[in-house]
Amino acid sequence: MRPADTVVIMLTSNGYVLDESETRLAELEPVPSSERGDRDALWARLRRDGYLYLKGQLTPERLLDFREFYFASLGEANVFAPGTDPRDGIAAEGDVDRAALRRGLFDHIVPGPEYQALCTAEGIADWFAWFLADEVHLHRRKIIRHTKPGESGIGTATQAHYDLVYLREGSDRVLSMWIPLGDCPRERGGLAYLEGSHHWVMAAEREGTLKMPAASITADLPGLANERDARWLVTDYEVGDVVVHSAHIVHAALDNTDRGGAMRLSTDIRYQRLSEAIDWRWQEHWNYDDGL
Repeated sequence: MRPADTVVIMLTSNGYVLDESETRLAELEPVPSSERGDRDALWARLRRDGYLYLKGQLTPERLLDFREFYFASLGEANVFAPGTDPRDGIAAEGDVDRAALRRGLFDHIVPGPEYQALCTAEGIADWFAWFLADEVHLHRRKIIRHTKPGESGIGTATQAHYDLVYLREGSDRVLSMWIPLGDCPRERGGLAYLEGSHHWVMAAEREGTLKMPAASITADLPGLANERDARWLVTDYEVGDVVVHSAHIVHAALDNTDRGGAMRLSTDIRYQRLSEAIDWRWQEHWNYDDGL
């Protein structure tokens, strides 16, 4: 948590307010430097916490270059403010041209070599190969999204969910890596993780007792924390940080309330052992109507 004399920040997700003065919020714990090269220690931490917060895992300049490429590629869609540097990702006023957005995103960015190079860069593909001690497979369906300040409510910030809900046709040992493409302080809408949730999700999966909608658990993050007597883990992500998490831990995105107009840009990608069952539905590029 932040020091007691820090100004209280009100975080929101899907229209529900998270108050940093409440005990239902805590700080996401980074992996200490003493464990970064210790595979056994990392596995023990992942089993215990459900996530690995790796600070400074990636080269910031490479991520910022891709941030510039992403927003510049959407120049016809009124996504970033005219006259500003696309690298800054300052949101444009007015409505986005949805047709131009879809063209830029699904015809150019998602299937493009720049995005593939980002998702297999040093610190990602080689790290997973080391951590999994095997040949690895990157799921072709990779998701990248931006969020403008002021966009909120269901359908904008990602509701509480766990990834296995979408990966039923393959191994349950898929690992996700969430990568903020630019600094992502909590008011810009980073990911929040429900502390310890992977334990009860895994138990309920084994017992077949988990009842929830197909796509998400809830949009009411404070209500879920109270129901499970757990805390939401949040932090101020810096460019270069990543979080690797299991397919079972519950997580959600916060709304972007950045007062300077900066957009959150992030991608989430998934790796697994090549030798394990692969969900065939995730072997095509993400597109607007793929149904997942």
